[in-house]
This record gives sequence, C-alpha cells and structure tokens, in this order.
Amino acid sequence: MPVGTQGTVKGLTAEQVAATGAQMVLSNTYHLTLRPGESVIHRLGGLHSFMRWDGPILTDSGGFQIFSLSRLTKVTDEGASFRSHIDGQLLHLTPEKAVQIQEALGSDVAMVLDDVVALPNSRERIVEACQRSLTWARRCRDVARRDDQALFAIVQGGLDEKLRIAHAESLTAMDFAGYAIGGLSVGEAAEDMYRILNATCPVLPQSRPRYLMGVGTPRDLLEAVLRGVDLFDCVMPTRNGRNSMAFTDSGTIRLRNQCHHDSTEPLEQDCPCIACKHSRGYLRHLFVSGEMLGPILLSIHNLTYYQRLLSRAREAILQDRFVEFYHQRISQWQSDPVTS
Repeated sequence: MPVGTQGTVKGLTAEQVAATGAQMVLSNTYHLTLRPGESVIHRLGGLHSFMRWDGPILTDSGGFQIFSLSRLTKVTDEGASFRSHIDGQLLHLTPEKAVQIQEALGSDVAMVLDDVVALPNSRERIVEACQRSLTWARRCRDVARRDDQALFAIVQGGLDEKLRIAHAESLTAMDFAGYAIGGLSVGEAAEDMYRILNATCPVLPQSRPRYLMGVGTPRDLLEAVLRGVDLFDCVMPTRNGRNSMAFTDSGTIRLRNQCHHDSTEPLEQDCPCIACKHSRGYLRHLFVSGEMLGPILLSIHNLTYYQRLLSRAREAILQDRFVEFYHQRISQWQSDPVTS
C-alpha cells in the first residue's frame, strides 16, 4: 500500500497512484484528526471521496505516532495524551476514540490502537506493551459498529518469540478480520525481523490477511511473503524517490551521482512507468536543478517497481514457483547491487 498519510501520496494524484498498479492505499488517523479533522472529512463524503480514491483504504490507528512522537506523549492504560506537533494543543486518544475517528473517516480497514515500543527495550516494558495492546484491542473490538469496515488487530512482543506467539494466540481468540505484525522495522536487524516472522506467522489464521506494518525494502517484502505475509505499507518507495534514489531489479540507483550526467539509459529497460520514458541524464538534471518533476517521476517509478515486484510474486505463487522466484531475485540483487 502506498502511504498517503495526510490523504495524499506526496506529489501524486490518485490517478497517478492507481497507474502504478496500486490496489489499496494507507492514510493515518493521527494526522487526519489533527488536520483537517475527521468531522470535516465525514462532511465532505468520507475519505474515499475526499481523496478521490476508488479502491480500498486502510487507516492506521495512531499507535506508531504515539511512539514516534513520544517526547510529546504520555501513555497510560486509559490511552495516550499528547501535544499536537502542529500547534501544541493537548489531545487525548483512547482505543474507543481511535475506532470512532476511523469510522467517521470511512476507511475499509481500521487498525486497533496499540502500544508501540522502541527496540531494543527491556523485557518489562515489552510485556507491559503487550498487555496494554491486548486490552486496547479488546476495547476497540467492543466499540466497533460499522459492518462495512474490517478491524485488524496488531501483534506486539518485541524480539521475544514466546511473547509474540502468546500475543498472537490471544488476539486470534478474539476473532478479528485481519492481523497485523507491528513493532518491527523500528531499529532491529533484518535477521531479527525475519526470525520474529518465522515465529509469528504460523500462529495467525491462514484464512485472514496478515499485514506487516511499515516494511520495507524489496528484499524485506519477498522475505516476508516467503513467511506468509500478504499486505505491506512503507514510505520507502516515495521517500527515497523524492531523494533521487530509484529501485530496480539490479539494485538501487542514486541519480545525483555524476556518472548519470550524460547517460541515455532509462532507469529500467522493461519498466512501463512514465519516468522510464526519460533518460537517466534527464532525471538527474531535474534533481540537480531542483525541479519538482524529478521527485514526482521517481516516486512513480518506485511505486511501479514495488507493484510489479509483488505482481510477479503473486504470479509465481499461483504457478507454485514462488521459492524459485524468490531465489532468483535475491541472487540478482546480491550479484549486481547497483549503487551508482
């Protein structure tokens, strides 16, 4: 899912996002309730009408923002109190309020409010976060009213496999529409993330979507698919694109580098995106000149690359050759890691 935190994937129209192959996008409860406010979006027809996006939308609950803005936040069992990063206004977010906001926004998938902790962390703090997240998930489930909105739970537990398994089992018993794996990609090594996925995914129901939050690199996506994950979101393709980095089957390309100054090559020969109709030399010129078209084109390319990668993964799964596809991709990235 491309990340449209504030109701927009930065720099792109909804039509441009759809043209990359994206089927679903993510927006954020915390940011939208601060500006323009969920009541405004509700009066304007809901988030789909507001964004002019025809496909499904998932809204995060704000749990990650409670974590990332911890210097402005106080967390208790009741919920979180925090200062707006915009104007300093004191606000309160409880599990009940998180569901209420998402129901007003009208997203297709809503996330429970969870207590996210940095990694590494003390076992005591991680256990506290698991217990609080479990209580908050139950409170979210108990107040959810919309039949047309799926509520997803979020598995926590840090890097402790036993805590992850126990938390996943407790949430599964509550019978949510889908299950996310949260609290990863917050500073831990990739190998630790894969280890936790190995432990967690088999516990989650095969009949419900599994969502790995905030991940990741192209390799991370395939490693997670290999372990049973279905759904992802990450700012990496657009954020890196805005900063002149392109993802390709041969690795990453840094377009500000001098070696692309007079290159006539596209980013990728077989890519159908509009960025690849131009030369690397032209794309580099846009970034060096500070032209806004550069970040737009590279955001489109990177989103297209991510969608094509997962489209090929789905095709390989249907043909029962995903493991072969996985090894081919990993091997090429390792043998030809373009970083020029």
